[in-house]
Amino acid sequence: MITRADILWLGISSGVTGGLVGGLMLGIGMSLAVHGQPWGFMLIIPGAPASGLIGWILSRRLAKQLER
Repeated sequence: MITRADILWLGISSGVTGGLVGGLMLGIGMSLAVHGQPWGFMLIIPGAPASGLIGWILSRRLAKQLER
């Protein structure tokens, strides 16, 4: 059974890991773009969707426990 603690842990872990991944992609991409590398934008553009993808994957794992 899913408890409040599971939902809370899902929110915290997806927020932290999503923020780290998205921030890392944004930081590296901005550094490359500022230094004249145009392919740095290839890291900037998918930064936000990549961080949201992590939360979606974690929530799917939690939702699989409901099917049992």
